Amino acid sequence: MKDLDWKNLGFGYTKTDYRYIAYWKNGEWQKGELTKDNTLHISEGSPALHYGQQCFEGLKAYRTKDGSIQLFRPDQNALRMQQSADRLLMPRVPVDMFIDACKQVVKANEEWVGPYGSGATLYLRPFLIGVGDNVGVHPAKEYIFSIFVCPVGAYFKGGLAPSKFLISTHFDRAAPHGTGAAKVGGNYAASLYPGKYAKEHGFADCIYLDPATHTKIEEVGSANFFGITKDNKFITPISPSILPSITKYSLLYLAKERLGLEVEEGDVYVKDLDQFAEAGACGTAAVITPISGVQIDDKYHVFYSETEIGPITQKLYDELTGIQFGDKPAPEGWIVKVE
Repeated sequence: MKDLDWKNLGFGYTKTDYRYIAYWKNGEWQKGELTKDNTLHISEGSPALHYGQQCFEGLKAYRTKDGSIQLFRPDQNALRMQQSADRLLMPRVPVDMFIDACKQVVKANEEWVGPYGSGATLYLRPFLIGVGDNVGVHPAKEYIFSIFVCPVGAYFKGGLAPSKFLISTHFDRAAPHGTGAAKVGGNYAASLYPGKYAKEHGFADCIYLDPATHTKIEEVGSANFFGITKDNKFITPISPSILPSITKYSLLYLAKERLGLEVEEGDVYVKDLDQFAEAGACGTAAVITPISGVQIDDKYHVFYSETEIGPITQKLYDELTGIQFGDKPAPEGWIVKVE
């Protein structure tokens, strides 16, 4: 195992030993391979560079108490990447190929998977880009599918600690009927400016409203929103502009099946925030970040506490991470061992 300060890792890039790369040419995927080269060599005319024909995923590998390594629901990442690829007219990466590539790159970099109990994980970044000589606005004729990995700690400073967010009323993350439900770079590029503004004013990030009416919560920075009502209902927004978070759907299942909560995907109106006793942001990178409060215009709304984690949020976090690190039983098909 690498000699790192595992308990104090942030969420950043570290060059690891190997990455996986495969090429799509002449209408089919070529056999992928591992490489030590972390530099891509692509045409200056690649549609990924000029027209944003690219998508990506994020998932993690976890070390369990017995020292083994496991992935959490990689089939769901594979399926979501296929949906993103369909939206941008790119070839699908088969699910089996995606999972095999993940296992290969994790196995090759197993010394970079943090020790059990440190909280550190190995973050996988699969991506799919359109490449080749091109200048017109049309799909690429060639594609690259690649996965690199980095050891990471908490996405937001402080890890599982309440953070405050700024509700953006001047900027949108995605357009109505646009690419909000696809994991494409353009959605994130649009969030950089408002995210910078939020951080400069003491907030963890922006919360984005629905682009059509600006009355409903959609995304929390690059994560999904959830709230726990005062009568113990787990509610998370639904919209064609929201990225379908694998973490969110896992929490929906766990809230219902393990905690016995009523669950709902529905509209979350800003005017109705008083209904929530707790709130949080969830995603692969963030896992769960409790939301202490939100600022909208000149009003500031506090949820459970500005300093303490709500009890249901804590239970959900413990259940989810317990499954991911192998300490709690997982629903069938959620865990894939790397051997």
